[in-house]
Amino acid sequence: MAIHPRITGGRRQGPLPLKNALLAAITVAAAVSILCLLSFTDTVSFTDTLAFLGFPPREVDKRDSNRRYLYWGRRVDCPGKHCGSCAGLGHQESSLRCALEEALFLDRVLVMPSRMCLSSVHNTKGILHSSNAATEQRWETGSCAMESLYDLDLMSRTVPVILDNPRSWYEIISRSTKLGEAGVVDVQGVSRVELKENPNYSSALLINRTASPLAWFMECKDRTKRSSVMLPYTFLPTMATKKLRNAANKMKEILGDYDAIHVRRGDLLKNRKDRFGVERSLHPYLDRDTRPEFIKKRIAKWIRPGRTLFIASNERTPGFFSPLSDRYKLAYSSNFSSILDPIIENNYQLFMVERLIMQGAKKFVKTMKEFDKDLALCDDPKKNTKNWQEPVYT
Repeated sequence: MAIHPRITGGRRQGPLPLKNALLAAITVAAAVSILCLLSFTDTVSFTDTLAFLGFPPREVDKRDSNRRYLYWGRRVDCPGKHCGSCAGLGHQESSLRCALEEALFLDRVLVMPSRMCLSSVHNTKGILHSSNAATEQRWETGSCAMESLYDLDLMSRTVPVILDNPRSWYEIISRSTKLGEAGVVDVQGVSRVELKENPNYSSALLINRTASPLAWFMECKDRTKRSSVMLPYTFLPTMATKKLRNAANKMKEILGDYDAIHVRRGDLLKNRKDRFGVERSLHPYLDRDTRPEFIKKRIAKWIRPGRTLFIASNERTPGFFSPLSDRYKLAYSSNFSSILDPIIENNYQLFMVERLIMQGAKKFVKTMKEFDKDLALCDDPKKNTKNWQEPVYT
């Protein structure tokens, strides 16, 4: 549903042929599928037909006729020409949280993508199958069902969401075609306040944000103002689907009283040489501060010897964290393969379980500090400063 904007400067412009053709195509396709199934028998109800198509039946909500919708696109964080690639889970969640906040602010239902793109950079099997294994074998799939990551019913208790699957689109598009010009408005670079207060937008059944060439989170430029953040960073991590939450609870029960550290290395340890052949890094202290000998010194003031220490890391070197074992009882996700192997299909799911484990720790040490009260291994700023400096190892 990526359509060029027809709302600029708060004024409606004429409908686009492309949009009309797309709406008609979706409506006709859905209608034809249903009619074909109904032709098999006269006793099949509409609800039965949807169940046959793979959509779980649900009770009709009397409020549906009054609900309005917000659509950001068929892929999370898909900025125009860069749709061929995707970011890691955390980056995509920043954008998804932005869209959820806007839906909450506008009192609209968010139409979420049915699938989440899986970045090949963050989707290797090594971390799960052996402790810090140096393997580059990757999960085969390039995307996963959104419902395999998040509990949408749980999420909808805070922000109502639906997926952009055929059933949802059939219901929404059918209504929007009947409403004509009041059905869909396409917006770009419009603040959420104007979307709420300007009747040109607020009266529309569906607000379509896919015209923007920017990443989703770029539309939330006021997120630096803490007072404007409606959903905390912890919101999406706690919305993990039930099977992932259950796995995390089983692991926490086995771990007992424990502490945790997150050691992000791999993708952040990218150096490059300047024109004089000198190595440069965006995180000059990260490699040093995330090595075992420095970790041991850093966390000594927070985590006493003898404690169980859960380590979540993308480090691939076998036995990399073993030097910490003389002071702590080390635990990794690979120690819980009997729990994780039957349910984990990609590293995004694995990291969502690990986040729940880290949230349950008595003391949790991050790689880099995000908030003033955070405990962190490295003092380098997490945000990309574009400042390439010489790495420091001593």
